[in-house]
Parts: sequence; C-alpha cells; structure tokens
Amino acid sequence: MTDSAFPPPGSVPPDGPPANAVPPEPDPAAPLAISLPPVGPPPLPPPQQFAVVQSEDGRLMLTNDALIVHGQSFGWWELEGAEVKRVRWLLWLLLGGFTLAGFLLGFLQNWLRTMPAALGMTVGALLLAFGQRGTNRLQLHRLGREAINFALPGELATWQKLTAEINRRIRQRQHETAAAATAALLAAQANSTDTFFAAE
Repeated sequence: MTDSAFPPPGSVPPDGPPANAVPPEPDPAAPLAISLPPVGPPPLPPPQQFAVVQSEDGRLMLTNDALIVHGQSFGWWELEGAEVKRVRWLLWLLLGGFTLAGFLLGFLQNWLRTMPAALGMTVGALLLAFGQRGTNRLQLHRLGREAINFALPGELATWQKLTAEINRRIRQRQHETAAAATAALLAAQANSTDTFFAAE
C-alpha cells in the first residue's frame, strides 16, 4: 500500500467550524420571528348551583334554572329584578264605602227599617275590611318586556324573604353571563392578534 492512498493530513476538513470562524451577521431585511406566549382568558368557574326553594302554599318556587309563579316559568336570565309590597283592593274599598253610606243614609232618613239597615251596614263594613286587608303584589321586571304582577296572599315578611332570594339569584346569573361574554370577547381578540402576527 502506497502513501498516495491516504490524503495528506492538512487536507482533511475538521469536524466543526474552525475556531477563528466569525458567525454570520443577521440580515436586517429578514423578518424577525417573535414567539409570543399564548394569551387567553382565564378559565371560568362553573355556574353556581341553587337549591330548590318554595313557599308554604306552593304558589312560588325557586329552582336552579327558573322562577315558577302560579305555574308560569321565568328563566333567571330573562329577569331584571323583583319586588313585593302590600296593596289594597280599591274596588272593594269603594264598594264597601258606598254600601255602608247608602244603608246608613237610608236608616237615618227612615227609608229602611232597623234590621235591613243593620244588615246592609254590616255587609258594607265587611267589604271595607276585606278591601283594607288587601294582598301582596309580586312584580317581576323582565328584560326588554313589560313587568308582570302576581297576587300572593299571606304575611308580607315571608314573601319579602323569598323576593330577596330571587334578586340574589338574578344578580348571580347576570354576573355569570357577563363573565362568559367577557371571556368570549378576550378569546376573539387573542385569535385576531395571532392571525395578524401569522400574516406578518
């Protein structure tokens, strides 16, 4: 075997770049690759679960998804608020007042005997008492629609507690809806930003 079969030592290229090699300078005209961390909205907590609450007479029921009054169902998202207050029956008040005044006037003018006048005045007094007693009016304010009213008998304090719970659930569902809408908006903005940098 002759020496011509092996290349001279100086002609073998080294495995890596020479020690005195200068790294190439970046081209200023080339676009810079910027790696941005993924930006997105924080994960939303799950919706709050409500327990079923109803009145003693069953006229009003609060579930996890809706309010049921006299068999009519209203979703929490379609309600704006609720209020309850004591109202008087104006019609019965007027009817009782006219009845009592008429029979009393007839008795004083001797148009009626004592027993018919007493019976008529008793009926008028009962009508007045019934109209004065009145009832509880529950008013539901709906988003973009006319308010609706319901008559609820019984003590006002009991219905006030249920109305406070109704308003609390309405505010909670509205807060969750607003948070979901904000998260969707942030996600849409993040996607549009990623698309813009990808196009660049």
